[in-house]
Amino acid sequence: MPQRNSIKTYVKNGIYHVYNRGVEKRTIFEDEQDYKVFLKYLKEYLTPPPDPSKLLTTFTLQGASFQGIPHQHKNYHETINLLAHSLMPNHFHFILRQKTDRSMEFFLRSLATRYSMFFNKKYNRIGKLFQGHYKAILIDNERYLLYLSKYIHKNPKEYTDMLTDAYSSYSEYLDLRHTSWIETETILSYFKEQKNSLLKKTNSYKSFVEDEDETETALLGNLIIEK
Repeated sequence: MPQRNSIKTYVKNGIYHVYNRGVEKRTIFEDEQDYKVFLKYLKEYLTPPPDPSKLLTTFTLQGASFQGIPHQHKNYHETINLLAHSLMPNHFHFILRQKTDRSMEFFLRSLATRYSMFFNKKYNRIGKLFQGHYKAILIDNERYLLYLSKYIHKNPKEYTDMLTDAYSSYSEYLDLRHTSWIETETILSYFKEQKNSLLKKTNSYKSFVEDEDETETALLGNLIIEK
């Protein structure tokens, strides 16, 4: 029987909740460097690729000099928008939009493979790092999208006293940090007066996230990852 949310519905311009955790619930981020490497990979995938002409490198082989461009990883700047993310010691959450039918699949497969190779080399281990394929839920409800972003940004609270110190996009949503490859406008637009009918008279994203609200649990139900 397939795992819950392991069968994907791929839709062009669809917005998805994507998540995965370590195999056997193991830790996938052991230290600060691990978090930073994972975020570095996200940045490389989601920012415009460099001009190839600026990457020309001269190298020497058997006494002869050659010019070439070093291997470049795939780039998803034009096909993936990352709306929100949160990284915890043994799992991660994304909200993303894929602009083509299968770009999410290729992006997540490449990210997981690349990070697993880094992690296994660093810690001298072999085997799978993640618990099977990523899980994905197509988000077709605006209210669900908003409360999912709240859940994702609150998720690290058991690991840190300040949510803004977490490895998440929460600081971008509070305008405390600018990161070009995180697209906040889709969600923050609902906190403008003209779209506020979906919320309980809340114009502040910070108060929306940090205030207790039973709607979150009732709305998201069993779609939340089990830690």
